[in-house]
Amino acid sequence: MRKKLHDRKLPQTVLRAIRNRRGYRPLADNNPSGDTIVASYNVHKCIGIDKKFDPERTAQVISELNADIIAIQEADKRFGERHGLLNLQHLERDSGLVPVPIQTMSPNGHGWHGNLLLFRQGLIRDIHQLKLPGVEPRGAVVADIDLEEGPLRIIAAHFGLLKHSRSRQAETLLSMIREDNERPTILIGDLNEWRVGKGSSLATLQPVFNLTAGAVPSFPSRFPVLALDRILSSPQKLVTSVEVHNTPLARIASDHLPIKAHLDLRALDLPNPMQARFSA
Repeated sequence: MRKKLHDRKLPQTVLRAIRNRRGYRPLADNNPSGDTIVASYNVHKCIGIDKKFDPERTAQVISELNADIIAIQEADKRFGERHGLLNLQHLERDSGLVPVPIQTMSPNGHGWHGNLLLFRQGLIRDIHQLKLPGVEPRGAVVADIDLEEGPLRIIAAHFGLLKHSRSRQAETLLSMIREDNERPTILIGDLNEWRVGKGSSLATLQPVFNLTAGAVPSFPSRFPVLALDRILSSPQKLVTSVEVHNTPLARIASDHLPIKAHLDLRALDLPNPMQARFSA
């Protein structure tokens, strides 16, 4: 019996062709340098493409990433009590990841509009929780963290389904960045935009972020052809590689594949207020 299309594994030649199409990050741009690993993962409320609710499976994929910082989208139930879906104690035990402290949307929730930001080590200097404009309720978590490798600002966001909403959400984040652009910045999350050219709803970010540099196909997980999930950086040389995490478990655990990037904060040669602390 012929297998369904979503059950077949794509040949590597096809995956390379998808990734190298116009507007996507060329494979040649990746290099192995960089000490800090950041990742983004829309966990689809821990429901896999097999329709099973399995938070433990989701946690296993998070562990596979071996990330120092990871932005999770859809970490809570969307309606009702909005309680968190992952076991944060087990994540800390198995991956060493702890949540950036935020004001959650319910007593038992984990995220801000479903956005959960986890990190392994560092000193948090500042946190902002932004409501993003649009038809749907959406938000972003902004955290300034001093790492051993240097200072970093992380913007973890989940943009809306409507193009007009995404444009307004991008403009909101860009205005915030322009007001305070002293720290190297990464924008990570499910930005729900597959276009990478002038027609993209993210085009307003282009003066600060290179959209091509952060675009790799991550959706749908069984046949990844759209770069809905992004890792964008300013300055661009901060990110040395971006890749989709395409493993057997990741292909079934969510309708999105995780993406991850290596950062080289040391190459920026910025003053690091944490250097003495970590070397002591």
